[in-house]
Amino acid sequence: MDARGYQNYKQQSINSMTSGELLLLLYDELVKRSTLASIALDKQDWPAFEAALDRCIDIVDYLDETLDRQYPISHDLARMYDYFTYEMGRIKLGRNKKELDRLRPMLVDMRDAFRTAEKNSGEKQA
Repeated sequence: MDARGYQNYKQQSINSMTSGELLLLLYDELVKRSTLASIALDKQDWPAFEAALDRCIDIVDYLDETLDRQYPISHDLARMYDYFTYEMGRIKLGRNKKELDRLRPMLVDMRDAFRTAEKNSGEKQA
């Protein structure tokens, strides 16, 4: 398969996803990148560590920017996203494994909460 065909396939896949599926995809990527940051930190691979954390921050910033502010929970989510961004910046500057290990389960919990909400939403529509 040529690269252009793969890109078209990937774009069609993304375009056919529901907003809940896209949200989960972002959270999966956030958890994956935080795991990659942890591995890179263990190896003292600073460029990979910083790139992984930069991508995490980009994802959290995107999640914050795309919040639908008409819902009350959006305020709480925005505060969580601010906290995540702040902590990731601290982790990046300090190369702090302990703090990264403390933050990663929170990201996993957020992803799992959204996964449960998406599953429950799908059950109610069926």
